[in-house]
Amino acid sequence: MFFQHIYDQSLAQGSYLIGCQATGESIVIDAKRDVDTYLDIAKQNGLRITHVTETHIHADFLSGTRELAALTGATMYLSDEGGPDWQYQFAHETLRDGSIIKVGNLTLEVIHTPGHTPESISFLLRDHPATDEPIMLFTGDFVFVGDIGRPDLLEKAAGLVGTQEIGAHQLFQSLTKFSNLPPYVQVWPGHGAGSACGKALGAVPSTTVGYELIRNWAFRFENDEKEFTDYLLTGQPEPPMYFATMKKLNKVDRPLLTKVPQHPKLTKDQFLSAYEGGAKIIDTRPKIRHANGAIPRSLGIENSRSFSTWVGWLVGYDEQIVLVADDAQVEDLTRKLMRIGLDNILGYISGVDDLGLALETRSIIDMDTFRSLLSRDDVQVVDVRGASEYAAGHIPGAVNLFVGTLADHLDELDRSKQLVIHCQSGARAAIAQSVLAAHGFKDVQNFSGGMAEWRNKNQPVIA
Repeated sequence: MFFQHIYDQSLAQGSYLIGCQATGESIVIDAKRDVDTYLDIAKQNGLRITHVTETHIHADFLSGTRELAALTGATMYLSDEGGPDWQYQFAHETLRDGSIIKVGNLTLEVIHTPGHTPESISFLLRDHPATDEPIMLFTGDFVFVGDIGRPDLLEKAAGLVGTQEIGAHQLFQSLTKFSNLPPYVQVWPGHGAGSACGKALGAVPSTTVGYELIRNWAFRFENDEKEFTDYLLTGQPEPPMYFATMKKLNKVDRPLLTKVPQHPKLTKDQFLSAYEGGAKIIDTRPKIRHANGAIPRSLGIENSRSFSTWVGWLVGYDEQIVLVADDAQVEDLTRKLMRIGLDNILGYISGVDDLGLALETRSIIDMDTFRSLLSRDDVQVVDVRGASEYAAGHIPGAVNLFVGTLADHLDELDRSKQLVIHCQSGARAAIAQSVLAAHGFKDVQNFSGGMAEWRNKNQPVIA
């Protein structure tokens, strides 16, 4: 048996290529959209991608299942569980609880594990030449290392009111199926630490059924569904705005993108034409470079692991995009954006100094300056972290406006006062500073040390 875990750090998303080396057949589970990765792995190992599948209709990334099937001729096997509202709306082979996918001498048994979404399934793998006992379970967004999938995304991201309680009940029932599996079975989830699909995901890529039964919080409440539900629905991070679009695009027929686009480097005139036409300018340079010279109205979102998440929060699918990026980073940025379906990229520029524009600067302050501002009546301190982070501990006097939805709450800011913003360690505050500047807030102080420095200096915290 051939096995490879493919991990996208930008979305903390795991996919899998599993093959039968005797027959050369292989299957990909939960493919990301830039599918050349799987084609290269298969070619290097003498395999043909003959099957593609996924654990559920994803909300956090645009699945590459159809792209991979179009390029290889592989058969798509997709869930037929969850009822009429949760059916894929394009041709595929359907899977139900107990269905078997045969890949050479390997089999994957389908287990319906609803809760995160109604149609969610897991795959129990057997390598028959070695043993008829199960060896691996691919859980998607059902069971993670140390956590389980959240059932509130359909309600919070897609607006389906009442679904989170139903999902919590389904998850509680699905966990019984997991508990009944042999303790030695390896568990390979769809996400790791950093994903918004749970609140306490572990950084280790895999686990076992037995280990999760003694470590995972979800199995502490096996006799109390109410306490389980209360704990599950409390403290979940804000779901990015783009999740609702992903949920739709992964369900319906859509145009395919079978290779990574190559975007042009724009001339000064081309850039200015796009800029004056309302294109969204995303400055991906390190935040200090953006702070020292920013194009007016540009968003400063540096190229980090969370780049695509923040762009997904702040940029609409109908908006045209121009990147500010070094030549060597454009392909990486393109891949990150195409993974969430943001394809409307006009091109990029690599510098901002020769555009003929009056650049803006962003004010960054240190701890001493921040402390001197706290006691003033003409200062408003804004914590742009998530609500659960704020509730767990915040600086006295700070109000909470999450960076992802900050533009929708500008009326809660006092324009007569000096604004001072912070987050945990500076990255989100830098983004928030550019959002505020784009909406006319020109004098915003950024305490870039944030809660990390505040706590490190043993300053008072309210919880």
